[in-house]
Amino acid sequence: MKYNIRMGIPEMEALWSRLQSEYRGGTISKKEASLYKKWGKTLKLLSENPRHPGLRTHDIQELTDRYGERVWQSYLENKTSGAMRMYWVYGPDQKSITIIGLEPHPEDKKNGAYAKVALSELPPFA
Repeated sequence: MKYNIRMGIPEMEALWSRLQSEYRGGTISKKEASLYKKWGKTLKLLSENPRHPGLRTHDIQELTDRYGERVWQSYLENKTSGAMRMYWVYGPDQKSITIIGLEPHPEDKKNGAYAKVALSELPPFA
């Protein structure tokens, strides 16, 4: 099943739109162009198969407890300093995934690092 990807409102939508606009307009920085390409590839893989091995998708219990919805993490990159992670939830319907965060990997999972991860508010799920 192919999933519809939605951006959490308003932060994720604003960031994606800005990166997309700057990339298409040729005004994007090298660092942000790299992020845009990696994020785009990750979104494509996620829409096709959230369990794709390259995404290394897994749930984050601390964030699930905090948000009251099962929160998943997928890799944009690995084995680099500040490797980016994308956080998401299933919904609002069975064919949708909502992106709620994009953050560097927390440095120390043992000392409450996920408490520092900032995610967008979950859109209302009807």
